[in-house]
Amino acid sequence: MASVKTPSIPDPVQLNRAIKEKALSLGLDACGISLAGPLDEEARRLDEWLARGYDADMAWMAHHGPKRTDPTLLVDGAKSVVSVLQSYYTPHEASRDPETGRISRYAWGDDYHLRLKERLFALLSWLQETVPGTQGRAFVDSAPIMDKAWAARAGLGWIGKHSNLISPDHGSWTFIGELVVTAEIAPDQPITDHCGTCTACIDACPTSAIVEPYVIDANRCISYTTIEYRGDRIPKDTAGGHGNWIFGCDICQDVCPWNKFRTLTSEAGYAPREGVLDTSLMEWKELDQETFSARFRRSAVKRTKLSGFQRNVDVALKNLNAEPPEDDADEARSG
Repeated sequence: MASVKTPSIPDPVQLNRAIKEKALSLGLDACGISLAGPLDEEARRLDEWLARGYDADMAWMAHHGPKRTDPTLLVDGAKSVVSVLQSYYTPHEASRDPETGRISRYAWGDDYHLRLKERLFALLSWLQETVPGTQGRAFVDSAPIMDKAWAARAGLGWIGKHSNLISPDHGSWTFIGELVVTAEIAPDQPITDHCGTCTACIDACPTSAIVEPYVIDANRCISYTTIEYRGDRIPKDTAGGHGNWIFGCDICQDVCPWNKFRTLTSEAGYAPREGVLDTSLMEWKELDQETFSARFRRSAVKRTKLSGFQRNVDVALKNLNAEPPEDDADEARSG
């Protein structure tokens, strides 16, 4: 009777090399491994950030605290965190006309949650075939997990003074995803911070949201106020700094010298949709719900909903016309 040959399972070091090769073959741009376990220092910094009220009204940032900093609570028996990067940089440039509404580069094309997760699921399937019995989950902003911290721990880059991950090979125009898995994979080592004495991002922020190196006050951040903030009016002390940004903001990344190492994305779905780069504020103002839903189907822009989008456009139009924020104007009239 012929014996059944048991498939050979790579040892942890071999598996580290093999999963990186597979990630690149799937169109991902970088892959790194870290041991699953508590992020003690990151948890301390998160607690300090929350205590200072820098989460604004993102109450969910304080939820699931232990899970947010310990992936073994997300996947029973987790031994490894596989972090991946995918560039979203395209060679296109947004219009510099102040009458044009500006949208953050990451939202020019299809929603990255969908595109990147497809690649992660494929990578997880490969790992489960390679190491039978492996359990795991894929994450792209879909659970309380500190993706930038894990990517930095895996040696894919360092967290810059603007709080974005900077890859020495790809800059900061990258999306981050993770697999938390029970397979034992040899870990990589973190790299050192190379921001040095540079303060370009801090100096360029028009709302002074980078209150100190590596610390962002979301209350003042244009990305927060144009996307996550649900109020009817943008607070007057930040509205004037919005310029013509109507969804997100790229200023701190635009000025980062490390982005000279940016790499073009291989994902066709991240190419800008028609009109995203050059539609005037007045045209955006005329959007109705049906048109908004059609133009931003499977797009990250839908997160702000039509009401939030129109609010942002109104602020940008006031800035274009050099009008004071609405509550300032109200105060002037009442005086």
